[in-house]
Amino acid sequence: MNEERYQRQTILNGFGIEGQQKLSQAKVLVIGAGGLGVPVLTYLNAMGVGTLGIVDADVVSLSNLHRQVLYSEDMVGTPKVIAAKNQLLRQNSSTQIKTYQIYLTVTNALDIIKEYDVIVDATDNFPTRYLINDTCVIENKPFVYGALHAFEGQVSVFNYQGGPTYRCLFPTMPQADAVPNCNENGVLGILPGIIGNLQALEVVKIIAGIGEVLSGILLLFDTLTQRTQRIKFKLQLGNNEIKTLASSYEFDCELPLKSINAYELQLLLSTQSIELIDVRTNKEFKSQYLKESKHIPLAELGNRTAEVNMEASVYIICQSGVRSKKAINKLQELFPGKDFINISGGMNQMKNYVDTN
Repeated sequence: MNEERYQRQTILNGFGIEGQQKLSQAKVLVIGAGGLGVPVLTYLNAMGVGTLGIVDADVVSLSNLHRQVLYSEDMVGTPKVIAAKNQLLRQNSSTQIKTYQIYLTVTNALDIIKEYDVIVDATDNFPTRYLINDTCVIENKPFVYGALHAFEGQVSVFNYQGGPTYRCLFPTMPQADAVPNCNENGVLGILPGIIGNLQALEVVKIIAGIGEVLSGILLLFDTLTQRTQRIKFKLQLGNNEIKTLASSYEFDCELPLKSINAYELQLLLSTQSIELIDVRTNKEFKSQYLKESKHIPLAELGNRTAEVNMEASVYIICQSGVRSKKAINKLQELFPGKDFINISGGMNQMKNYVDTN
């Protein structure tokens, strides 16, 4: 370890030489060398993480350069893992860098991930995230999550010391068009840098054993207001007991209804007024309900549709998500072509995100 190089870290009270030694002995795998992966790799490399693995099958393109600041114009067309490795070694020649110019798949995920101490999800699609999650549960590896959506970013840590997993936050894979990626929705160049650096910080905290790791906490960052929000979520039974990978990880394109999960509903409720119909029984509703909801029991729904604001998109919630589907099927018969959105998991999942009455 080069003492002069890391002096500003080793003199830091609470980190010191011990923390630096832990970094030098650590092995971190970064899956994705794009907008999020670049700041993660750059700072972990600069700070002295001993071994970095990079998984990415893509090449550098001109449209990457406004946010992927590790790359330059003369690297366009170069595989990202090669361009990143060359740049990182110029920055810190003592780092061991392993590259995987491939897509992470069911056939290679276990072999790659088991070699590392901490896994960083710097991808931009749901199937890979579920694959990362399940592999990390099987191999008992913590993984640091980051995601971007328009002007907002998200960070969390999953599977850390028996804590919640990605499936506890997102129980089921959404439809392919549920959340556009940055290729479709755009991204402000600086946002991946902010979120990627927050991911790198979580990696350092995990390795060095310092601070409060974002386990069971989803951190939201809004670039337009510079505001952050912390959403707590809990470990759900069985999510940390995965023993084998699924045969494949693909988008579920066969869902018969439009659907959002409890986390997405929480975001909607925090930003806008929506038409939310609770179709549970009177007893269920009185015991626990969302103040934004309008109560119309499923048995009465057909006779009380006049109470529903059909000018808005209508969201339907029940206890578990089963009766809400029945309600939507009934409403679609009465109002063909109208948008009705199911809250998957219902109040069982919603109580993990917001206070209910």
